[in-house]
Amino acid sequence: MKKISLFIIFLSVFCFNAVSCDKGPVSGGNGEKPVQTDAATRNIERAIAITDAATAAYISSELGMYKYYNPYTGQVTDRGYENVWEYSSAFEAVTNILHALAVQKESGDSRLYDLHFDRYKALLDRLYKGMAYFEGSYSLTSYTKNNHPWTVYGVPRASSPGSNNVTGILNVYDDQMWIIRDFIEVWYATGDNSYLEKAEYLAEYVIDGFDCCVDADGKEYGGITWGPGYVSKHSCSNGPFISPLVWLSDIYKGKGEKATRYYIDPSDRKTRKTEQMDKSEYFLSYARKVYDYQKSHLLRNDGVYADMMGGDDTGGKVVYETVDGVEYRRHTNLRDQAGPPYSYNTGAILSGAADLYRVTGDAEYLKDVQSLTDAGFAYFAKYGTTVKDLYTYDFKGNNSWFNAVLLRGFIDAFPAYSGAALPVDSFQQVYDYAYDNFLYEGLMPNSLYLGWANDKSKRTVRGRDQFAYAAQFALLALYELEN
Repeated sequence: MKKISLFIIFLSVFCFNAVSCDKGPVSGGNGEKPVQTDAATRNIERAIAITDAATAAYISSELGMYKYYNPYTGQVTDRGYENVWEYSSAFEAVTNILHALAVQKESGDSRLYDLHFDRYKALLDRLYKGMAYFEGSYSLTSYTKNNHPWTVYGVPRASSPGSNNVTGILNVYDDQMWIIRDFIEVWYATGDNSYLEKAEYLAEYVIDGFDCCVDADGKEYGGITWGPGYVSKHSCSNGPFISPLVWLSDIYKGKGEKATRYYIDPSDRKTRKTEQMDKSEYFLSYARKVYDYQKSHLLRNDGVYADMMGGDDTGGKVVYETVDGVEYRRHTNLRDQAGPPYSYNTGAILSGAADLYRVTGDAEYLKDVQSLTDAGFAYFAKYGTTVKDLYTYDFKGNNSWFNAVLLRGFIDAFPAYSGAALPVDSFQQVYDYAYDNFLYEGLMPNSLYLGWANDKSKRTVRGRDQFAYAAQFALLALYELEN
């Protein structure tokens, strides 16, 4: 495919206040000054610079992630450790960088690969050891299995590796989904089969959470609850799973391997059964099912996605039924579409639609890619409202990371829909603007548009957000390299 260059806008450097331009030295991980060449190289170098600074500031000797750090005082301002979602942002940043380095090398330029790949693989392995503090084992009674043992990642961090309490609401499916995605991308970049094996194992765990109970018409209710201890079904616990399911389908296509599907007999709506399926078709079928559930239940009239389906009649409690003397989870009816449209939710299913179109050629998915790209950009980006010639996105709270998912959606949409080029470029301009004008000691500012807070004591920034920015620079590099 002919390469489409980003339309980079070179903005004049100016400050909103005296401290905004107070920048420290920026260098690559080995102390070398980044070489500003093509867009892909520049984006990788910026991702590496931020990741190196963030790793030094936020990752402790015990491999936990501190929450907040002030680069102007050099102090960690909150020594409490982040939960698994926030911690995985570091893993994601490193994974995306490894992927970009590998693709750039394949394209014929190995300079950055030779400088950074080995040390970043070592950093990834170190972060993987830190993830063990979130890991724990328990037994789950699901829609088709009784008291089945699983080893998964819990929400809070435990005091020792592998000892985490992951029961009930202490683990959620969306955390597993993002880890699955990262593990598959590590496998793509490194060929390390242990990551693929763990990704597939966690994928089976999430599939086990798919509501395969059958309605009066013999159709599965569908959808995945937020976690095994919840009854609400969220965009965030469905959309992020679609792409990795498609990737797994790609990986096993034509290999003849089998998977076991667990399901409920539609004739009596109770009997639990199994069947053997081609593994590639198995994963693709669930990608379609999850996509269909979210689109049919959570798409809003304005073309973006609501947060969740709620309004149950059980007081939020999981209910069970006994079939042939064995207890299983039972379906819980949900009445209400609720919650605001986070950029995360729209971006995740946009990536899913793009991947499904890529492998199926189904024109309906292409229509969805086009309409969701346009609706998402119109809803989440406002032109010139904060800085002239830049699109304004909301980066407050969790949105720094949520917007990374939206950017990924736009990037994934581009091969099928050229209308995604402007949304992708709008993010590139914002991150370049903040990096060029406000970067300090390798970290991005409180506000990507306005710079650092006037009060030095309030210039604390969150590690999760820094790693999210690094991940986005790496994604933009992949966009340049692959298109």
